[in-house]
Amino acid sequence: MTDARRSALESLAADVVRQGLAGGAEEVEVTISDGREFGVDVRLGEIENLVEAAARHLEFRVIKDGRTAFGSTSDLSPETVKRLLRNAVRRAELASRDEFAGLPEPTGNQVDPAALRLFDPGLAGLDPRRKIALALETERVALADKRITNSHGAGFASSEGTTVLATSRGFVGSYDQTFCSLSVGLQAGETDDKAEDYWYTASRFFEELESPETVGRRAVERTVRQLNPRKIKTQTVPVIFEPDMSAWLVGFIFACVSGTAVYQKSTFLADRLGKRIGNGKVTVIDDGLMPGKLGSRPFDGEALAGRRTEVVAGGLLRSFLCNAYAARKLGLEPTGNGDGTGVSPNNFYLSPGDRTPQEIIASTRQGLILTRTIGHGLNPVTGDFSRGAFGLWIEGGEVAYPVAEITISGNLGTVLMSVEELANDLDFRSPVCGPTLKVSALTVAGE
Repeated sequence: MTDARRSALESLAADVVRQGLAGGAEEVEVTISDGREFGVDVRLGEIENLVEAAARHLEFRVIKDGRTAFGSTSDLSPETVKRLLRNAVRRAELASRDEFAGLPEPTGNQVDPAALRLFDPGLAGLDPRRKIALALETERVALADKRITNSHGAGFASSEGTTVLATSRGFVGSYDQTFCSLSVGLQAGETDDKAEDYWYTASRFFEELESPETVGRRAVERTVRQLNPRKIKTQTVPVIFEPDMSAWLVGFIFACVSGTAVYQKSTFLADRLGKRIGNGKVTVIDDGLMPGKLGSRPFDGEALAGRRTEVVAGGLLRSFLCNAYAARKLGLEPTGNGDGTGVSPNNFYLSPGDRTPQEIIASTRQGLILTRTIGHGLNPVTGDFSRGAFGLWIEGGEVAYPVAEITISGNLGTVLMSVEELANDLDFRSPVCGPTLKVSALTVAGE
């Protein structure tokens, strides 16, 4: 975005704040998003869906006497914005008073957006025809393997945009960011012996994406390794979570340490701050300051500077993640995780170990490598989980055969206390992630 256009958007956001205050609000927060997105889905060599669009959006929050109202619009004309502000202040006057409502106190800390490396000018200038070609080539590579019998499609997605935030606390800031991804989903086998899987790569920088050859090949490998699965009897065994499976486990941790869940008493960790919730191998970090990563940002949705928060340190629960509202409810400090009215992760991850995944597999006499799950089955109130699953059975430190028609179940607290090994393959393809990890025992339900 040009400096002139950015300056115009920052001026607009600041002006909306002034208008809100003049209209009777005591506090105002304004966010403007301005960007472009591209997405193409191809299947069997043909384009099935193609989207290229530009969008500009303004949303705001007004607070008066502890009463809050919101508004949003894609029409940024002065008349529309003025009308929406006026109506929002009136709605706020009719809302219930909440003593915890309000913008956070400014800290004075600032983060240079350029230091976070959030924007790729090369991606912004990439020809759409090349993006389409990358999706087509990824699928072509995958389908060249004769073991693959069908394609669920390949896709390339990208976005570029600017976020502007202004508040009545005197903050005005903005940053640019980009995102791109390349993916393919496949099917192998026939009739009753079908296997499905996928692979994807994602980054803020186009040059950091894996090649179509790599994405296609990884998708093939992940799909065909599940052919001819066996059933197993119900038993309790060590379970190795692949990184994508660790990611949902880490996402479950986030749901349980979110300040919103804590003050609502909808997490089993609500009264565990400062206490041990895992063994010494478990360290969980939320970090909005990692250069180039997908969850990084110079400030959160409430203008608090990005920061690094140690959530779990050597098994001890050190912090909940809070926006200003949750922090006030809990008597804590906000952690830079505000996102609109809720709490969201930055780069939220389980710290890796130093062994390779292969070494962890080789050290396992018998057990399961968890490769894919289906269904939800997560209960933050108790920490219990139960999900349909697919995996690879280990015998004598080697992969013996694929398994299907199983369910894994357990409790998050028990899992965190029984982590035996953490691999060195942490991959920030998603803001919420973890490395390969081995849990000493989980119930695997089969026949």
